[in-house]
Amino acid sequence: MQPNEQPFELEDRPHQHHHEVLIHRARKNPILTAADWPYAVHTVFNPGVARLKDGTTLLLCRCEDRRGISHLTAARSANGIDGWVIDPEPTFVPDPVNWPEEIWGIEDCRITYVQELDQYVITYTSYSRGGPGVSIAVTEDFKEFERYGVIMAPDDKDAALLPYRIGGHWALLHRPVGPVGAHIWISYSPDLRHWGSHKMILQARRGAWWDAKKIGLSPPAIETPRGWLLMYHGVRTTAAGSLYRVGLALFDLQVPEVCLLRGDSWIFGPEAPYELEGDVDKVVFPCGFTVEPDGDTLNIYYGASDSYVCLARASISEMLDWLDEHGEPFAATYQ
Repeated sequence: MQPNEQPFELEDRPHQHHHEVLIHRARKNPILTAADWPYAVHTVFNPGVARLKDGTTLLLCRCEDRRGISHLTAARSANGIDGWVIDPEPTFVPDPVNWPEEIWGIEDCRITYVQELDQYVITYTSYSRGGPGVSIAVTEDFKEFERYGVIMAPDDKDAALLPYRIGGHWALLHRPVGPVGAHIWISYSPDLRHWGSHKMILQARRGAWWDAKKIGLSPPAIETPRGWLLMYHGVRTTAAGSLYRVGLALFDLQVPEVCLLRGDSWIFGPEAPYELEGDVDKVVFPCGFTVEPDGDTLNIYYGASDSYVCLARASISEMLDWLDEHGEPFAATYQ
């Protein structure tokens, strides 16, 4: 990339904005579509993201075939923007013979590099006959994978691991659905296999709010000096269907179930044509990010309308400043 090239220019918008824009779309979105794939797929979207040791950006994309079953395939880029090299065959496929919870596919992974293990921990949705659950696999090279199996039974999804132990235990953010609704929880484990101490940390609001009734983690939590910065999606049900948008919250570094700030409004929603129309209209769904060497600039990779892979850029410090202005401490037991 040339020094003066600006691949993250804001796209033309259908109307004038009067609010602060925190997330800036890449001008050349979508960056990956099914047409780019070396084998037949219906759609590609919702990629997990890793920055490899050699600086390569890896996207582990959800690929849905024409049966409706999903698998994961890796795409790699030296600059994280273009020149993507896609594995010629599926990278990580369902194995329902040995892992029956994967009978209807594997979806929407998040990736966390864990220095203690010197491995990448992949949390993904395994789609079983009982519904979606959370499974874990680990890898060193995205070629060989060790499955741990289901760690959170259905109905549960949108999970990501924190990158190091908290109080001697691993911590997992996830989104179970039950009689109390669809909210973000945290759970702890001594070994990544056995989980307990479950606690709700962020509750979907009620009524007309943009994040009423259903929320879930978007990318893995972003570690900042001020706390764990969470981008989370909220789903608002309207007469025209569901709207998937993204908001912000901040949690304590040492006690990550404590919400320090929660934003009042959404910061990123479907506006571009490729986000408004697709297999599922009106969806932006980030699942991963990389951080530039300045420690502040985020490259956010997201699924658009359950059909495409897109890229946007944001600033961690600007997000925190926005939370200071537009957020407030928010108990998990919001009514």
